[in-house]
Amino acid sequence: MAYTVGDFLLDRLTAWGIRRLYGYPGDGINGILGALGRAGDRFQFIQTRHEEMAAFMACAHAKFTGQLGVCLATSGPGAIHLLNGLYDAKLDHQPVLAIVGQQARGCLGAHYQQEVDLVSLFKDVASEYVSLAAEPAQIRHLVDRAVRIALCERTVTCLILPNDLQELEAVTTPPRKHGYVLSGYGYAAPRVIPKPEDLQRAADVLNQGQRVAMLVGAGALHATDAVIEVADLLGAGVAKALLGKAAVPDDLPFVTGAIGLLGTRPSYEMMRDCDTLLMVGSRFPYTEFLPKEGQARGVQIDLDARMLSIRYPMEVNLVGDSAETLRALIPLLQRKTERSWRTTLEERVRDWWQVLENRAMNEAQPINPQRVFWELSPRLPDGCILTADSGSGTNWYARDLKIRRGMMASLSGGLATMGCGVPYAIAAKFAYPERPVIALVGDGAMQMNGNAELVTVAKYWQEWTDPRFIVLVLNNRDLNQVTWEQRALAGDPKYQASQSLPDFPYAHYAEALGFLGLRVDRPDAIGPAWDQALTAARPVLLEAYTDPNVPPLPPHISFEQAKAYLSALFGGDPDAWGIAKASAREMAAGIAPEPERV
Repeated sequence: MAYTVGDFLLDRLTAWGIRRLYGYPGDGINGILGALGRAGDRFQFIQTRHEEMAAFMACAHAKFTGQLGVCLATSGPGAIHLLNGLYDAKLDHQPVLAIVGQQARGCLGAHYQQEVDLVSLFKDVASEYVSLAAEPAQIRHLVDRAVRIALCERTVTCLILPNDLQELEAVTTPPRKHGYVLSGYGYAAPRVIPKPEDLQRAADVLNQGQRVAMLVGAGALHATDAVIEVADLLGAGVAKALLGKAAVPDDLPFVTGAIGLLGTRPSYEMMRDCDTLLMVGSRFPYTEFLPKEGQARGVQIDLDARMLSIRYPMEVNLVGDSAETLRALIPLLQRKTERSWRTTLEERVRDWWQVLENRAMNEAQPINPQRVFWELSPRLPDGCILTADSGSGTNWYARDLKIRRGMMASLSGGLATMGCGVPYAIAAKFAYPERPVIALVGDGAMQMNGNAELVTVAKYWQEWTDPRFIVLVLNNRDLNQVTWEQRALAGDPKYQASQSLPDFPYAHYAEALGFLGLRVDRPDAIGPAWDQALTAARPVLLEAYTDPNVPPLPPHISFEQAKAYLSALFGGDPDAWGIAKASAREMAAGIAPEPERV
């Protein structure tokens, strides 16, 4: 058989170090699938249940490995299905390449079946690079540019290949003449650090501060030691954006935990009281949880200059790699001998952990969801990888789990999309088959697509060297995060037509797929269930039958939020009595509305 464009495409990906593709088949990519068959074991093709899951997995692959994630889909509907997962990668600045099929070149523009204007469709999500191939001589430079741009810009790129083109004879070396391009492969990330004079300006601001707060995000995941050293020199506390949960361990006494609506009281109070803010590798979106304008002097470090000074007006903006920039900054920093600020922060953190334990142990009907996470935290295996979905469970993931050194954790940050928890965990397991992986998912996300992707786990899990793959499902029969947003933000009672979910036998369903299925509906059974799950010799689904009325209260409740909450409570909410009791328990555990500061 002739050496085809599909064969050359894969060879070029091999030259770039690509070994794994996530996707779903279709006749629009038959030429590529045939080439994959001929490529033998050079590639691992992971068959997902849906193209959106393939894009999620490619995004997670990039997040957990730092390498390019690649997803593959057919033309028309298959390509369309990729979009949500690709937007997840775009908004979290992850390098992902989408390769999609297209109808034959001769019928384009003829309103052919499954013909979609894919260049226009992908032009936003792959805004840095999307291209439709027209002839074999293009493939070399299209692959080279798509991969290099995805890596250097940390973004999504897209290649569109008509199905007839895939089966044509390849042109590996385009002619050296006008109208053709000879490209090369290879990329090495640069060392990016600010100019010495800018580092000194930043150091001057930080040295003059008396109450320094740090906020770190995903850009600081590789800068743990430098973050800790800077925090020690400055006597600072360290808050973490959700994507930066694994940037610094939670067992350090000055780590205040998550920030924002899903954050902690110590993080909120630190930002409220600080006079200096150092933001490292974070695009945290919620201005109301940062210092008031004019209250604090600011320094920000980010590799992307477009992300500087867009959340808080910074005095010094440093373009650079987080670890490299912090290491260059350290010799210029003066160790603060006055440590009362640090002492205050550590006292607040210590008190907060006690509050969280008290809240986790509160009675609920039948199980308090906080306790499910609280019981897991000390049992987390060394080196485990955590994934979380979007929903009320994200609150407990953010607050109650203590990350230790060597662990990894991620979720959908910028897009905050439902449905990513299970596919993220699958990609993590393929990238690190020797490490235990735990997905923390709500019942809404499981019914949306998690249940289907358990089939993918059943298909592949015996290839993994460590079989520990655990999916926690919070079965509260409610789209709980939105329900609470209706109450606390809009002042409306729960709208049952949109919010109530049908019950589903998650553990029994998982057992039918060959998992160990565990279901807990008593508080004293939670710990033993985790012990059993974490020592199982096959994948586990742990179904926790939890109380939807336990409120995921923010770290600070404004007057407007309290007013809206009471309006919902007395406005006919169907769960009003349960909400009132659960809220009273939360307040008794140490969480109460706080007056506005002026």
